[in-house]
Amino acid sequence: MKITVPILALALLPFAALAADVPAVDVAVASEDGVRSYNAEEVPTYNIAADGTLDWPTFSGYRRYHAECHVCHGPDGEGSSYAPALKNSVLRMDYYDFVGVVASGRQKVDAADNSVMPSFGTNPNVMCYLDDIYTYLRARGTDAVGRGRPAKRADKSEAFAEAEAACMGG
Repeated sequence: MKITVPILALALLPFAALAADVPAVDVAVASEDGVRSYNAEEVPTYNIAADGTLDWPTFSGYRRYHAECHVCHGPDGEGSSYAPALKNSVLRMDYYDFVGVVASGRQKVDAADNSVMPSFGTNPNVMCYLDDIYTYLRARGTDAVGRGRPAKRADKSEAFAEAEAACMGG
C-alpha cells in the first residue's frame, strides 16, 4: 500500500493543531534582581549562557521539581498516567494561575476527569522555590533544557543563598 503525501498530511493534522495551541512564550531576559531573571512582563524566566551554563535558580528548580513534583507529574515534567505534563502546562498557563494552583490546589472531578492537585501553600520546600520550579518547567517546555540533570550550571550566588535562608526561616 502506497501512502500519498496528502493522506499523510491529513494524518498529521491533529499533531499540528496541538502545536498551534501553544502560544508564543516570552522567555527573553529583560531584567535581573541579583537573584533571578525576569522577562518584559516581570515574570521569572530562565537564563542560559552562550556556553550552555544554566542559571542557578533554574537548576534549583530542576532539583526542587524532582524532590517534590515528579512523583505525580513524572520525571523532567513529562507527565504521567494521572497528572499532566507540566512542561506543557506552563506554556499555556499564566504565571499567576500557576502559582495559584500550586498554592491552593485544584480539584477537577466530572464525567471525563478525576484529578486532584493538593495544596502546597504551606510547604516551604515548594513555595520558597516556586519561581525556580516554574523557570525549570518553562525551560523544559521550550526545549531549552533537555531531559535529565543539566550538564552545566552556575554556582549559587550569595544573594540567592540569602533569599533562600530568609524564605526558609533560617
